[in-house]
Amino acid sequence: MRILSLTLLSFLSYLIALSAAEKPNIIFFLVDDYEKPETSPYGGNVLTPNLDRLAAEGMLFNNAYVTSTVCTPSRYTMLTGRYAGSSTAKEFLTFFPKGRQSMPGFNVSLEQDNMNVGNVLARNGYATGFVGKYHVGLEHDEGFFKEAGLFNIPKNIEYTDELNQHKYRNEKIHRKLIKDRGFTWAKNIYWGNLKDPFKGHNPEWTTAAAIEFIEEHKDQPFYLHVCSTLLHGPNGEWHNSLLNRELVTGEGMIEKPIKSQPSRASVMKRIKAAGLTENEAGYLWMDDGIGVILDKLDELGIADNTIFLFVSDHGSSGKGSLFRTKGMEVPCIVRWPNGIKAGTVCDELLQSTDFVPTWLEVAGAEIPKGYHLDGISLAPLFKNPNQPYRDYVFGEMGGARSIKTKDWNLITLRYPKYIIAYEDRKLKQLTGLTGGISRAGYTHKYAFDTDQLYHLGRDPGEQVNLAGDPEHAIQLKKMMRTLSAVLEGFPDHPYGELFPGGDTTGPEEAAALLKRVEIAYGSDAKSKKRLLKRQRKKKKKN
Repeated sequence: MRILSLTLLSFLSYLIALSAAEKPNIIFFLVDDYEKPETSPYGGNVLTPNLDRLAAEGMLFNNAYVTSTVCTPSRYTMLTGRYAGSSTAKEFLTFFPKGRQSMPGFNVSLEQDNMNVGNVLARNGYATGFVGKYHVGLEHDEGFFKEAGLFNIPKNIEYTDELNQHKYRNEKIHRKLIKDRGFTWAKNIYWGNLKDPFKGHNPEWTTAAAIEFIEEHKDQPFYLHVCSTLLHGPNGEWHNSLLNRELVTGEGMIEKPIKSQPSRASVMKRIKAAGLTENEAGYLWMDDGIGVILDKLDELGIADNTIFLFVSDHGSSGKGSLFRTKGMEVPCIVRWPNGIKAGTVCDELLQSTDFVPTWLEVAGAEIPKGYHLDGISLAPLFKNPNQPYRDYVFGEMGGARSIKTKDWNLITLRYPKYIIAYEDRKLKQLTGLTGGISRAGYTHKYAFDTDQLYHLGRDPGEQVNLAGDPEHAIQLKKMMRTLSAVLEGFPDHPYGELFPGGDTTGPEEAAALLKRVEIAYGSDAKSKKRLLKRQRKKKKKN
């Protein structure tokens, strides 16, 4: 009987081990402000051999979109599978209580109920790690900083050793705060964007932590969320970091450089050998980190059952808007040797809400009661990339909402009464990254129209607004109905006349405000000049 019991226990242990082994590892590699046309597998004139390798060995998505186009709401969605407008986080609901139209932007964070991918997979047997840029904490809440024991470091102040000690302690608290949200492991964290005196990209610091996590958890299923700070900032900032800031990290100034990637000197040598310039250095520098991780998976013999997804949080030139090109549309590549045929291409529409449902499905995870998901799993596309998946994708940013199909883009702009009433005080918000127009106000002729309809096939630059054209009235009405139906999924947050209630206003009030906003953009000659200069440089480079 004892021998039988031992045999049974051994068999059960074997089954448990076999079951665990069948669960795929997942690495979610997220880059910052990276535009699809700048990505080599999509034809970009940059040197990124490891992205080329991913595309050759996996699946390239041609119609991938984020639902919001600044860091915080985009990253929130990728960690939860929910729209930012579905957030129940304290800060978000303080700004937008029930009955108030929401303005998604830098105002969401992971909820304390831990309904996020890191916690759910951890509850289902996964080690869940977080490395790099977070940017979904309560950054603007002074009470939170005090309660968490964080030292609030103002930007652009003079460096001191005492300040460096505060930065070091803050990063250790950041690790704990992420583990409080359900992740089992966190290291080498950037809480938000880089700021002087600690401004400087250091992908080696991020890669070192990623490799450490993989080595520690190679014998069990794991999920690793790796967030590079590249390619945030102008190209010159990448080059300056590459040459001069090898000791600057998210935990302050360190004592000696980290050697987790090919040398920084080799980056410039390879760039020059390829006939490129320092403006392209950041792409290769980021790509080197991907290569180190892929090589480690090969070395450990776990590459075949590891899903590796590469994606950007949003574009750069269209950042803060809901235009397609260089805004909502992003590069997206996934490799999974055990589950995806090499060299495949998928033209189906997908959006960033769909990642978390995919990970939960392939992991066989039990989803907690009450977990709200706005996305649908991509897993069926891994086997059949041509099967029908989505008819449209949804976007939300500040006062803007959009519906996109493969052929059409509908953008609307509406504002709640408190914005209308205090328009003079709110103009700065509306012309900034989170108003819903942002940089598109300098590059798109009709960016200030309340209703915009663009044919993406005939007008890929989205410069001809067809919303007022009688010939396209039926198409406009159809897409408005779709948008209204999606907005019903946010029962506590109405939106204009499309889902009225609370403090909403109609297109007439929005149009009056947008005239003032457009004037404010026109008076900002310096910003416009800087933006156009950057765009001319990029156009010349490409």
